[in-house]
Formats: sequence, C-alpha cells, structure tokens
Amino acid sequence: MSGNGPGNGPLAIICGGGKFPFVVADAVAHSGRKPVLFAILGWADADAVARFPHHWFGLARFGRFRRLARQEGCRDVVIIGTMLRPSLLQLRPDLTTLFYMPRIARLLRGGDDHLLSGIGRIFEENGFRLVGAHQVAPGILVPQGVLGAHAPSARDQVDIDRGLGVIAAMGPFDVGQAVVVADGYVLAVEAAEGTDQMLARVATLRRDRRVRLDGKVGVLVKAPKPAQDRRLDLPTIGNRTVAAAREAGLAGIAVEAGGTITADFAELIAAADAAGLFVLGVPPPASRAAL
Repeated sequence: MSGNGPGNGPLAIICGGGKFPFVVADAVAHSGRKPVLFAILGWADADAVARFPHHWFGLARFGRFRRLARQEGCRDVVIIGTMLRPSLLQLRPDLTTLFYMPRIARLLRGGDDHLLSGIGRIFEENGFRLVGAHQVAPGILVPQGVLGAHAPSARDQVDIDRGLGVIAAMGPFDVGQAVVVADGYVLAVEAAEGTDQMLARVATLRRDRRVRLDGKVGVLVKAPKPAQDRRLDLPTIGNRTVAAAREAGLAGIAVEAGGTITADFAELIAAADAAGLFVLGVPPPASRAAL
C-alpha cells in the first residue's frame, strides 16, 4: 500500500451505483483537477455519468480500463459507489483480467475488505495509485460531535460504546461495519445484507414483539473495521439510513467521525432532525483512547 497522497493529474473514478461517484467528481472538478469517470455497466447512472469525461466498461474488463486510463493520463484511481459482489460465473474477463483470475477467485472467497484490498494491489502492480474518495473530496467525511438538533442520552452513550466495542471485536473476521445496540443488548450485526436490510430486520423484530422495547430505544453504530484499508469501502450514511433507523424505532445514529462518509451532509441532518433522531460523530479510536 502506497503511503503517498493523491497527485494533481487527471483522476480516474471507477463508478458503481448511487450518488457518491458524482459528489466526488464534482468536488474534484471544483478543485481544478480533471475527473475521468470509468462507469461500470449495469450500475452507474448514465445521465449523471454524461456530465463528465467518461468511459464505460464491464466487470472483469481490467485490460480496457488500463488502456483507457493510461491514454487519459490517469495515475490516481478512486473506486466509489455501490455494487453487489459478483459470482465467478457472472464474470466475462478480457485477456488481461484472465491472467488475474486465479487470484480473483481466491479473493472472492474472503470478506469485502479482503476482496477490495486484493483488487487494489492489482491496480498498484499495474502502475496506478489507489486513493480514497475522502482524500480527494474531504467534504464527504462526517465531522465530530452532535450534528443535529437532537443529542444522545446517557443510556444511548452506553449503547454507542457497546456498539463500537462489537465492531472492534469483529474486525479480525472481516465482518460488516455496523451494529444495532439497545439497552446494552446487541440486536443485530451487519453481514452481507448491508445496513438497510439489517435495520429492516430490527424493525421486524420489534414489530413482531420478539424484542420488547418501548419508544425510541437503541442506536445504529457504524465505524470502519480496525485494520481496514480506508481508501476502500468506508462506511456510509444518508437519508435512507435515517428512514430505516426511524422504522426500526431507534433513538439515533453514531458513526466514527472522519471514518464515515455521506453524500449530502445537510440533507442527512435535516432528515434526522425531522425524524427526531440524533446523529453523533464519535472520535476515532486513538482519540477515544486518550479521553
């Protein structure tokens, strides 16, 4: 993993689904740097992609990406946006990717961080420098502190601390980046289903009275895994997270400040305020240890 920060030349942005690729591209363009979008077929929003210099390519078409990125003068690469993990049978590799298929097959047998870090190493072996979206668009990082009109209670803080401890304990197993804790009870841990589906599970548990909690109780806690490569797959929150947390009957959301990203901070806080939920940016682990 290179320790160098991003450079100043054209930036290749590999785009999955959602708004994040375009928020990052806008920030990069505003900084005076040229973004070049490499949009993944079947995932990226075609209308949004069209606003920027771009190329389309399919999964397992690394040879096409490498050739076009070099033609564009891109050394730095950001990978951002939603995408479901493919199976080997879904891949139609070009000749360049075919060379890496034994490695890719092994990477697909691990967790998300294992997979993404391994893919990142392939990019770097080909002369590219992988950088985090937050390094080129720092405005997407969630700041520290109470971020809206509502603040966590002492009971909520106990749940937050428990949630952060669970995420730290799960880290070595490359399990998800989120957990729901209510009154010290771990209601759900994020796995392959993602945060929204995990929260839907909590909502069902409460609706069916399999978990007996009255009123707004419990916290969604999100943070990077302790050894995670932060250039890839930082935890995210947004309006959908707020809506799902409201449906799950939670009191609020706590995330690691500087280690969680959001596509539109103002919209996020407005949605949380309207839903009566708190949003808290907790200090990163080193800062928490010093408190």
